Amino acid sequence: MSIAHEYNFDGLIGPTHNYAGLSHGNIASTSHKGAVSRPREAALQGLWKMQCVAGLGVRQAVLPPQERPDLAALRRMGFTGSDAQVIERAASEAPHLLAAVYSASSMWAANAATVSPSADTADGRVHFTVANLQSHLHRSLEAPATETALRRIFRDPKHFMIHPALPATAALSDEGAANHMRFAAKHGKAGVEVFVYGRGGVADAPMPRKFPARQSLEACRAIARLHQLDPARVLFVQQNPRAIDRGVFHNDVVATNHENVLICHEDAYVDTAGFVANLRRAMRKVCDDSLHAFVITRKKLPLHVAVKTYLFNSQLVAVKNRSFFKGLGLVYPIECSRFRASFMGIMELGNRQCPIGSVMVTVKESMDNGGGPACLRLRIVLTQAQARAMHQGVLWSPALNDQLVAWVNKHYREELRPDDLRDPKLIREGRDALDALTGILGLPGLYEFQQQ
Repeated sequence: MSIAHEYNFDGLIGPTHNYAGLSHGNIASTSHKGAVSRPREAALQGLWKMQCVAGLGVRQAVLPPQERPDLAALRRMGFTGSDAQVIERAASEAPHLLAAVYSASSMWAANAATVSPSADTADGRVHFTVANLQSHLHRSLEAPATETALRRIFRDPKHFMIHPALPATAALSDEGAANHMRFAAKHGKAGVEVFVYGRGGVADAPMPRKFPARQSLEACRAIARLHQLDPARVLFVQQNPRAIDRGVFHNDVVATNHENVLICHEDAYVDTAGFVANLRRAMRKVCDDSLHAFVITRKKLPLHVAVKTYLFNSQLVAVKNRSFFKGLGLVYPIECSRFRASFMGIMELGNRQCPIGSVMVTVKESMDNGGGPACLRLRIVLTQAQARAMHQGVLWSPALNDQLVAWVNKHYREELRPDDLRDPKLIREGRDALDALTGILGLPGLYEFQQQ
């Protein structure tokens, strides 16, 4: 077994963070459509969350935001002229398209890719498959830039394999690590990888009626093949369609895990009890380890409260205080404390049977736009050699944090209203910010506008 550690790569929230309500099926996103956003506050909240997680002893890193607006996408849709003319014409003729190309949704790094550590893969490399996010226009634009960023950060082919996004079709719809979990006795040991899908499988499988099932079974199977995973160490499980119709658009809205610990809602899957039993058997058989599963019932925590508070979108992480159960802490959003049922769920995890510590964070700007603490990070398990091989400029440190705080305060607007998206000055402001960021992170030429 190699010594390995989990790195949390958080998406830096970009300067065009706004509330356009683009994500059908995400109740928080659609319910805040048209609200005034606070990009500066959003980015500072994200940085504060990173600082809190790093303070627990978790290895922390950052993923840069993508350039927005995506003017190239608008030009592919037939809008011509100068940058300002393209923006004005889109604002007049197709404001929904303008909103899509301005979205800062790459902040939710849990959707950037699916990652398998080298302990699980046949060739002993860390495998990444970029998510195609084809279910929504604004998110489907992210894949090329995500691939570019991952290739710059994890560029050594001896240690890393970056797979481009699967073909952007409904049959291969892929939402990344938000629908993926990995279980193992230790990060450096081979584990069981769980792929959660919303549609596919048997012809008469239940399907949601109100909201779309975003992840397909065929996409999950394709990623398992690409990552060279042992079929004996892979499980596929279907989301509960009734949960999807209640706003559970990704698995990480109803489940969180760390090593051999699972915390999920009773209504997470079509057959939650059966899934837990199968996972427990797999852990014993192929990992020689026991699963510690904690299923919170709908009686104790109604599903709609779980969705509203994002309790399960908390980050379950290893902390320095080993007096907790397996040294685990739950980084949860402040919204949980405002709902008795959700807060009692946290208290239940802190009892003598499962003494998990808890740390509260505020990411209100992200929450109001549909993403909790766990949405903001991509978990990547790396050995010491792999950690040395990746680009070091993205690793969180107090000094980097201070630089990023100053960068946000200099470049981000305090408020952003829907009509502000037609302001051509926002294009230059964003590029100036990203140009400065690549200098801070040591990633020159990361963006296409820097290469012109």
